[in-house]
Amino acid sequence: MKFLIDFFPLLAFFIAFKIPEDTEQGIYLATATLIVATIIQLVVNWLIYRRFEKTHVVTFLVVLILGGATLLLHDERFIKWKPTIVFWIFAAVALASEFIGDRNLFRRFIGMVDRNIEAPDFVWTRLNLSWIIFFLVLGFLNLYVAYNFDRAVWVDFKVIGLTILNLVFMAGQIFYLFRYIKHTPEQAGDGGK
Repeated sequence: MKFLIDFFPLLAFFIAFKIPEDTEQGIYLATATLIVATIIQLVVNWLIYRRFEKTHVVTFLVVLILGGATLLLHDERFIKWKPTIVFWIFAAVALASEFIGDRNLFRRFIGMVDRNIEAPDFVWTRLNLSWIIFFLVLGFLNLYVAYNFDRAVWVDFKVIGLTILNLVFMAGQIFYLFRYIKHTPEQAGDGGK
């Protein structure tokens, strides 16, 4: 369910862009749809989990500001900057987490998902730093595609390309962490039940 909530705005943006035949109309329809979809995302997340995800709130604020500017000024450059701004905010937060608190952002995130991973501090630092670099590269890559290809290619890249890149990178991170998963006695003795 959380996966659907997380990707709903992106999917809504993609579908809305494809509705009009004119891609210029499509980008403005998609931007308006994205603003509404991020509001729905926040509301649904609140109704189900009784809390707001920080990533959803950050994304909503960026979408509201840049999407609003796109619609008010009729200038698609603002919405094209949205993925870059979000990626760079996440990179900055991950970098700050190396110096603030006892655990970096990546370690906190994995701790929320799986408490059975015990890795040395240097592993968490490497993983967090790799996320910082990854987010910075994605931000630059988004701008490169946005300014060197037409808007239809950019939308496809934003929705499909960036999603695939994120999934592949996450799979690599999980593979790297796999050796640090500790098995509890219940898991080892349950006989595959």
